[in-house]
Amino acid sequence: MVLLAAAVCTKAGKAIVSRQFVEMTRTRVEGLLAAFPKLMNTGKQHTFVETDSVRYVYQPLEKLYMVLITTKNSNILEDLETLRLFSRVIPEYCRVLEESEISEHCFDLIFAFDEIVALGYRENVNLAQIRTFTEMDSHEEKVFRAVRETQEREAKAEMKRKAKELQRARQDAERAGRKSPGFGGFGNSGMSSFTSATIITDTIEPEKPKVSPATVRPSGSSKALKLGVKGKEVDNFVDKLKSEGENIVTSSAGRKASEASKVLQPPVNIESVHLRVEEKMSLTCGRDGGLQNMEVLGMITLRVTDEKNGRISILLNNNDKKGAQLQTHPHVDKKLFTTESLLGLKNQDKSFPLNSDLGVLKWRIQSTDESLIPLTINCWPSESGSGCDVNIEYELQDEGLELNDVIITIPVPSGVGAPVVGDLDGQYNHDSRKNLLEWSLPVIDEKNKSGSLEFSIDGKPNDFFPINVSFVSKRNFCDIQVAKVTYVGGGGPVKFSLETSFVVDKYEIL
Repeated sequence: MVLLAAAVCTKAGKAIVSRQFVEMTRTRVEGLLAAFPKLMNTGKQHTFVETDSVRYVYQPLEKLYMVLITTKNSNILEDLETLRLFSRVIPEYCRVLEESEISEHCFDLIFAFDEIVALGYRENVNLAQIRTFTEMDSHEEKVFRAVRETQEREAKAEMKRKAKELQRARQDAERAGRKSPGFGGFGNSGMSSFTSATIITDTIEPEKPKVSPATVRPSGSSKALKLGVKGKEVDNFVDKLKSEGENIVTSSAGRKASEASKVLQPPVNIESVHLRVEEKMSLTCGRDGGLQNMEVLGMITLRVTDEKNGRISILLNNNDKKGAQLQTHPHVDKKLFTTESLLGLKNQDKSFPLNSDLGVLKWRIQSTDESLIPLTINCWPSESGSGCDVNIEYELQDEGLELNDVIITIPVPSGVGAPVVGDLDGQYNHDSRKNLLEWSLPVIDEKNKSGSLEFSIDGKPNDFFPINVSFVSKRNFCDIQVAKVTYVGGGGPVKFSLETSFVVDKYEIL
């Protein structure tokens, strides 16, 4: 097999990126590619066409072509195998197969092409090896960078400590009625023999360390600051290496917006009576349907910061239909809550504690009823000749909820390149280091209650599980609302602020 050139071109024959593996002029390559579309017979499906001198082996890539130009005596079976590898390399670097995206990543593609073919002959490499060779990832480099950053942080901490010592020494000297000591050779006491030189010279050269009077200089200030002198033991550093190494290699595309326990921002104006209604959900579903376990834990927390608002009662509207089990705080009057839905202290002469968070009511739901699932996820992976076609759908079952910052995380096989995404609602991000496909949706509500994602990638159906879901919401799952806050004994209403959050602790489809 002698491969002359590999190119990505438009259907009109315009070269977007081309790599020649033998001595060829640009005019020769552009001429061959310009003649390529004219040689194809419309209505017939082939993978190659020939002229008197060369053979074109090609594969359509949406609106583009991946073309290999070979000699006529090359092995067509080897050419086709090489073409498939070239076609799998392109989605690894380009998220969409468009001319602008190919041009933007042209050098990445050329470097990858060079790993496949050398001097016209195919190298024995696979896609995973190509990725490793082009990334040139070095563990030693990560360790070196982590060590250097640690040393820099220690040096900054030492510098701050020294600055505080100098400041304290100046303050002590001023309180004792003495002149402030000069540090670093440019203070008041350090210029006695260098005054004239300092005035005449426009640029002050760095001076050698000088000994200042022992009665004025604070102890320990004559030591020089050296990077790494106070470095910790290697064993202690290893404990921090993973997290620091992760910070080094994390790219800007990493959304690490994918944490499950996101917390909504508190309201801007927090009154002297502040209430938080918080719920946390843990849910596990089967991939073929069926709710294995669901648990929702909720709590109303009260915080009072003004003593005059300590003797209050809280009226709730409990419209829950999901079967939540309610439990009041031991100091809260349970009978009053049962009869009138009021949260108040048993001893109404006492006040709620000031400046501390007090959980006045909590509730719990544990169920295997599928109708309680707030957001259903259906994943349909099906094997095909070229890999696996995956279709994922979501549907909001509880239309009273509004879910924000929804992230559906799907594991994908490693070493097979980036998935080819088709139909998509929202946005996606492929994390090749963690082998995850993150599907992001800013909001899911009754106006946007369903959507789907389709993609193709090499793999088996079991490779795409478990699927994890995270979201936050300003509407709680159980319909338990704070109606108003009033003073004990029939007093008027009390102004209060309210914060509601519903977050995910675990949401898995196994």
